[in-house]
Amino acid sequence: MDQRVFWVFASAACLLSLTVHSSSGQTYPLTDEGGLGRVFDGIGGLSGGGATSRLLVNYAEPYRSQILDYLFKPNFGASLHILKVEIGGDAQTTDGTEPSYMHYENDENFFRGYEWWLMKEAKKRNPNITLIALPWAFPGWVGRGKNWPYDFPDVTAAYVVNWVIGAKKYHDLDIQYIGIWNERSFDSKYIKVLRNMLDNVGQTDVGIIAADGDWSIVKSLIADPHLNDSVQVIGAHYPGTTTVPEALTTKKKLWSSEDYSTFNDDVGGGCWARILNQNYVNGQMTATISWNLVASYYQELPFGRDGLMTAQEPWSGNYVVESPIWITAHSTQFTQPGWTYLQTVGHFAQGGSYVALTDGNGNLTVVIETMTHDHSICIRPPLPPFNVTSQNATFQLKGSFASIKELQVWRSHFDFKAKKHLLFEKLPPVKIVDGSFTLNLAEDEVYTLTTVRTGQKGSFPEPPPSSRFPKAYKDNFDIRNPPFSEAPNFADQTGVFEYYINLTDPGPHTFTLRQVVTERPITWATDADQTVTVIGDYQWQNMMVTCDVFMENVQSGGVFVAARLDKGGQSVRSAKGVFFWVFADGSYKVTNDLAGQSVLAEGQSGTRPFDWHNLSLSVKGQSASGMLDGRQLWNVTGVSSPKNGWAAIGTHSFELAQFDNFNVLAE
Repeated sequence: MDQRVFWVFASAACLLSLTVHSSSGQTYPLTDEGGLGRVFDGIGGLSGGGATSRLLVNYAEPYRSQILDYLFKPNFGASLHILKVEIGGDAQTTDGTEPSYMHYENDENFFRGYEWWLMKEAKKRNPNITLIALPWAFPGWVGRGKNWPYDFPDVTAAYVVNWVIGAKKYHDLDIQYIGIWNERSFDSKYIKVLRNMLDNVGQTDVGIIAADGDWSIVKSLIADPHLNDSVQVIGAHYPGTTTVPEALTTKKKLWSSEDYSTFNDDVGGGCWARILNQNYVNGQMTATISWNLVASYYQELPFGRDGLMTAQEPWSGNYVVESPIWITAHSTQFTQPGWTYLQTVGHFAQGGSYVALTDGNGNLTVVIETMTHDHSICIRPPLPPFNVTSQNATFQLKGSFASIKELQVWRSHFDFKAKKHLLFEKLPPVKIVDGSFTLNLAEDEVYTLTTVRTGQKGSFPEPPPSSRFPKAYKDNFDIRNPPFSEAPNFADQTGVFEYYINLTDPGPHTFTLRQVVTERPITWATDADQTVTVIGDYQWQNMMVTCDVFMENVQSGGVFVAARLDKGGQSVRSAKGVFFWVFADGSYKVTNDLAGQSVLAEGQSGTRPFDWHNLSLSVKGQSASGMLDGRQLWNVTGVSSPKNGWAAIGTHSFELAQFDNFNVLAE
């Protein structure tokens, strides 16, 4: 038998064998003769759920644009097809809070937060990107006094629909899909009301993804025709690449509408490679969306570095293009939403999987992964045992693909022993003889074989080196027209701290940072009873934190500055540290916890509302002291824990309060 072998150096240490027309190993057909599979809807990333892009907006140019290019620019990096964002609800939704466009029922502002900016930047790079939005939480007024958004479905639906309308009116953004908040259960009545309201205001093209949690809605869709007509996509979170038989009978789009959530090292890249293929092979899911888009939040918050890439140092400009970016490129750069999967997809005889897609115009893309079990574990769900070993795989092109003579080849190889990974390398094309070719597949590899010639491994000069948060940092918040409502590097954990122009004080405190949430939001996470925003280096131990404070709650107002705050995100309610509180009733308190239960000192301060006071907290070793308006107020010893943490400011409850001239000096 005539056999030709093409040997190509993939690196100085690794050889790739492409064998055509070989009789060894298993043969896998690639054909459209029996029809096609499901329509591909894309691969995406999720900003939000919550505050996962918080630090990205603070990057200086050109680094911020470079990060965005790696995420969204076609034929460059991840080239994402989908961007899903949080509709901010003023609540803690994993790693922080994102502001609502309506803090109060008579309030409306479509320029809060950074998701508008992010969507526009994504559209600027890829005008065809699909935009999805989901509220993880709601401002408290939506629930009419209850921590549940669906008792008044008309109110909740109007809140969401108005956001969709505002996206178009103020930012020229067309939202294609709205997800249903489903952290506890879905509500059929609300989904129907939302569908009717969208249709009644001309938003018939906006699809609903339900229940955007698990597959539990499927039985209700089958039993309720009205509900079935209201939903365009069945979305599941972390489905483990499988669905339920009833979901397939609905004939609806099936999406993994939130997935991955895994540390973005090379095992995380392996997780992403495996599920991108097997979500379709095993579960017929035609879109997969990563939580999260970019790890742009303090790493010590929950799920640190779970993004497709890492950008958590705006103060240095450093960012890292992690392996999931290039794993994404294996699919996104050579397919587009609207392409169709072949029916001939599946698992290899010795482990791994392959998918094949076509645009219907002669183009073919095949994506292969041979990730082994221990090198492709995702954070959830548990991964059952399986084996992958090296193998030969012969592909036979039939039907409309039989005439293809050559395929472009891109390859990633994870070498976990030598820790030398080759990511998204372009290799010489494979020649196809008599309609077939054979690959010698090693363990832990990803291949793309395609007729598409536009792929590119984009690059920029190396960003600046990584560095710690500056030990000396100050902010007077004096920006007349800030580009974002958030102050740089402050990461709100409960409540929302926004730039504020104090028109009643034309003096030194005209521009301040104001905590604006006055009612507990509706949220699945447990917000603290206090509001708090953190900043700085989690490893800080000895520091001085100084800030001017202004209480606006006459009855029970209170504010604090803090050092060594040790928890944030979903765990912020149990945060410890050193907290220096002053209250509107003229008292002060020093506590070892955010909840204010572990009291280290207390007494009279003379503080009062609607007057500016300067607080200074110094912590060194096991000693701490506080000054009020330049005079020593207290001193304590024996502060043995926590050993380190962020600096912070906040309020005693959900109340209005202002902060100015923040200053931290760490050793």
